[in-house]
Amino acid sequence: MDAFLKTPAANESHYFRELAEFVSIPSVSTDPARAADVRRAAAWVSDRLRKAGPIEVELWETPHHPAVFGRWDGAPGAPTILIYGHMDVQPADPEELWHSPPFVLTERDGRLYGRGVSDDKASMLLPILAAEAFFLSGENPPVNLRFLFEAEEEIGSVDLPALVRAHHDALVCDVALSADGGMWRPEAPSITVSSRGLVSLSFTVRGPRHDLHSGRHGGGIANPLHAAAELVASLHENGRVAVEGFYDDVEEIPPSLAKALGELSFDEGNYLAEIGAASGFGEPGYGMLARQWFRPTLDVNGFYGGYQGPGGKTVLPSEAHVKLSCRLVPRQKPADILAKLRRHLECHCPPGVALSIEEGHEGATAYRVSPESPAVRAAAETLAEVFGRPPEFVGMGATVPIVTTFRDVLGVDTVFFSFSTADENIHAPNEFYRPERFRLGLQSWPRLLRRLAGELPRP
Repeated sequence: MDAFLKTPAANESHYFRELAEFVSIPSVSTDPARAADVRRAAAWVSDRLRKAGPIEVELWETPHHPAVFGRWDGAPGAPTILIYGHMDVQPADPEELWHSPPFVLTERDGRLYGRGVSDDKASMLLPILAAEAFFLSGENPPVNLRFLFEAEEEIGSVDLPALVRAHHDALVCDVALSADGGMWRPEAPSITVSSRGLVSLSFTVRGPRHDLHSGRHGGGIANPLHAAAELVASLHENGRVAVEGFYDDVEEIPPSLAKALGELSFDEGNYLAEIGAASGFGEPGYGMLARQWFRPTLDVNGFYGGYQGPGGKTVLPSEAHVKLSCRLVPRQKPADILAKLRRHLECHCPPGVALSIEEGHEGATAYRVSPESPAVRAAAETLAEVFGRPPEFVGMGATVPIVTTFRDVLGVDTVFFSFSTADENIHAPNEFYRPERFRLGLQSWPRLLRRLAGELPRP
């Protein structure tokens, strides 16, 4: 066995202790009260990068949370690899549903439980340890390295595009590897070759100046909750999005992806039973995976107004609020979809109420990489070597905003190389990570860096 592969196995127990220390930092980026903890996580990552080897480390400030940048240029003539991950996590709420403290890494039934352990702290720690493995073994990494770990992914990477543009020269590379993203399922290796884009907005429907007695006033004036329900109902028809022009730029699923989709082993009945859904639903003419990975969607993420407390209160509310998001596919542009959605809401707003619309952040376009690209091929060969079987090529229904920024600003593809899996309760109570996935990652990352040194064209 190569020396750089022996080091991770020898230090495994120490690495798990470090992971526990990392998870203990409640780096919740959306909560202003946790801003100091987010900064503490950035300091922890900075220190860990310096400990890994002779890596130049900088803290890059943003209007919200800092990012950590690392640089090593000790492989003259070799390709340069940019490694991305994020150190921020989702809130732990509702904490009463956790079976162990969310910020205490807890081993139970062969799993490691803790907020952020899957998304993305365990997987983003792996490439740092891979670089360290080379240095500890007495040989340098075979490629030049850039590390970019942000602390705003869970709030839409709001400052990262500007940060990448501002530091373009420092981030120039031949390919990017994302430690965020995850594999499709735990029993088989997979590589994600597409992710959907995202755009969001909120709208408010207002009626009277304040809440009214529903007996005294009901039936005489418009109820904002009823009006909001009408607007929500107008957004779909028979499973398809009913917003005019929504599908104008949508192309059919490419034959290569459709072929790969057809070769996947997927039991829809088991999937529905696992998530507790009675049946599937969505755009006619497409299977479950096609709808989730390669077709656009519009979803209601929140609908609220009126009395929310225990028991009843006969009130006619003054306001109703709705949050919407759209997942986009290639060629759909966030600004265009927002404009079409705004027009639809304005044209379908019932009489007797006032509508106000608040758009979300700038959104992200969809991303797709060819399975035949040299970097994807290197990743596939690495996973086949470590797992003993070739990986499946899959799509991702979610959005990783930074990959489109890397494509547009740096002109490089991003390969998803995360060892989390889709069933690990990310963003939910009792998030977990499988220790064996961490071990597989420790063996895979050094191999991939070595393989990329041979597969990618020399600069």
